[in-house]
Amino acid sequence: MGDRNGRRISDLVKKSGNNQCADCGYDNPEWASFNIGVFVCTTCATWHRSLGTHVSKVKSLKLDRWDDEQVEGMELNGNVKAKEKYEAHRPACYRVPRHGDPQVLLEQWIRAKYEREEFIHVDKQTYVRNHIEGILMKKTSNDNKYYPRKFEIADSVLKYYGHNSKEPKASIPIANVNVCLAPIKMKHDTGMQLTYLSDGSTRHIYVYHESGETIIHWYNAIRNIKLNLLMVAYPSVSAEEVIPYLTNDFAAEGWLSKTGPREGDAYRKRWFTLDDRKLMYHDSPLDAYPKGEIFLGHKDNNYSVKEGVPRGHKEQDFPFSVYTPTRTFVLSAPTSEERSRWVAAVEAVLERPLRPQDNQMAVNLVRKRPGKFSLDIFSIG
Repeated sequence: MGDRNGRRISDLVKKSGNNQCADCGYDNPEWASFNIGVFVCTTCATWHRSLGTHVSKVKSLKLDRWDDEQVEGMELNGNVKAKEKYEAHRPACYRVPRHGDPQVLLEQWIRAKYEREEFIHVDKQTYVRNHIEGILMKKTSNDNKYYPRKFEIADSVLKYYGHNSKEPKASIPIANVNVCLAPIKMKHDTGMQLTYLSDGSTRHIYVYHESGETIIHWYNAIRNIKLNLLMVAYPSVSAEEVIPYLTNDFAAEGWLSKTGPREGDAYRKRWFTLDDRKLMYHDSPLDAYPKGEIFLGHKDNNYSVKEGVPRGHKEQDFPFSVYTPTRTFVLSAPTSEERSRWVAAVEAVLERPLRPQDNQMAVNLVRKRPGKFSLDIFSIG
């Protein structure tokens, strides 16, 4: 009986829809929640177990024995049917995680679907409102301490307040904000980074909350406002077409070394971040402002990246060079693998066609130092 049911469950997981994890899309799931009726990967099975057996009952497809009732339940349901139920009213703004995304995003997605049933009961989707406020732990701009600060979203503007302040310390149009989850860099499981342009330079704000549900609430609330703004600006475009532009994860981050503009300049270690078409470098990973910002245009406009250094420049470790119309940036990675990762990430940006907002970004970046740099580059060393 056990062998027969084992073969039945093995055949079921090979069917279209079942052959990818119901929650993150990973291929060839090896686990299942037999009361919900979904096949899941090992990572998602761990989060299902954390829900408790009153919500999700998990078994291994290969290591556990399956009885007739459990297999029949999987045959009646399956990933496609479960999605129709548990994602019936998922708002377009809600980011669906993929395998390898931050754990807080994956955990809260699974809890939202099966524990809170947010996509069945739309009244639970508080992040689609136009006004939200609450307390987040915010990092100060000049040290590594975090303090509770009031944040608010109203009239498509994000505001945060100083200690005991009635007036906002900053008011930032949501249209100008990028938000990404940064748990590893911030060393907080619920760490989140807000990035926007302020007076010609990028500003970073780092926040977290002890509750993963709360931080994902804020994350999706910002995505919801941005979606609404884009749908008004581009009424002929579908929501699905603008979803990729709501928020951007950084294409690459990590330590590199760079030289100055002169051939004999020494290499200095910097934290680099590739944010869309901005290649930024900082003294440390959690700086409020970058030391410099390099705008990356299109390859047809004299932008390129190559391994090695120009003639006359010093070599260090695993060097590569970023060429712009006004300056060559000589960089060095600690390993060959890291160099390949960065070169591939920059090449992918240079291959992408420019959008109108990309040209505006270049203009805004150089406004801080008028007359000193062209529209292709803004850098302060």
